[in-house]
Amino acid sequence: MIELYTWSTQNARKVTIMLEECELAYSIRPINLFKNEQKDEAFLAINPNGRVPALIDPDAPSGPVVVAESGAILIYLAEKTGKFLPPSGPERYGALHWLMWQMSAVGPVFGNLAHFVAAVDPDSPRVNAYLRATMAPGVFAYPLKRFGDEAMRLVSVLERQLEGREFIAGELSIADFATYAWFESIWAGFRARQPVIDDLNPNVAAWMTRLATRPHTRRGMERLAWGVDLEKESA
Repeated sequence: MIELYTWSTQNARKVTIMLEECELAYSIRPINLFKNEQKDEAFLAINPNGRVPALIDPDAPSGPVVVAESGAILIYLAEKTGKFLPPSGPERYGALHWLMWQMSAVGPVFGNLAHFVAAVDPDSPRVNAYLRATMAPGVFAYPLKRFGDEAMRLVSVLERQLEGREFIAGELSIADFATYAWFESIWAGFRARQPVIDDLNPNVAAWMTRLATRPHTRRGMERLAWGVDLEKESA
C-alpha cells in the first residue's frame, strides 16, 4: 500500500485528491509540523529537503519508490495509473506547463500572501492554527500589496486560460488538482478582499464548482482538512 508522509497542507491535498481520483489504496503517515517532525532524521531520510508531502510506493514493479515534492508525486501517480496526464504530445506538455505554473507561481505567491495577511486579523476563522503559529510578526504594507496584486494577476491568468474550457489544459488533469488545492484554500479570503471576485472571474468560479462537486476530489480535500486529527486517525 502507498504510504503518504504528510500533514494538512495545500501541497499535500493535491496528492490526496489524486490518490482518491485514481482510487488507489494509501495510508497517511502523519508528520506533525507543530512538532517540527519534518526535520527529524527519520523523515529526512525520506526527503532530505525536510518538506511534506513525500510518498513511498513499496509495490512498484521495479521495487520500492520514494518520491518527494508534490508536483513530482502527481506525475509519478499519473504515470503509474495512466490517468490525468496524457502520455505524449502537446496535450501532455500543456498539462505539465500548467502544473509548473502552479508550482512556481500560484503556490509561492498564495502562500506568501497568506503569511502576511494572517497578521492583519489573526483571530479570523479563516486563519488556521498552523498559519497563526507561523504568520508574519506584524502588519507590513509592502508585502501585502506586492503579493496581493500578484495573486489577483494569477487569478486573471487562470480566468483567461479557462475561457472556452472546462479544465485548465482541456481535459481534467493533475494541473487541475494542483491548482484547485490552493485556490480552494484561499478563495474565501479573496472574496473578503474583493466581494465581486466570482462575478469578475466567472470561468474560475465555475471551474472551482466543477472540481468541488467531484466526490473523489472532495474526499481528497476532506482527508487533509484543517483540524483533522491525523495522528488519531493513523493510530
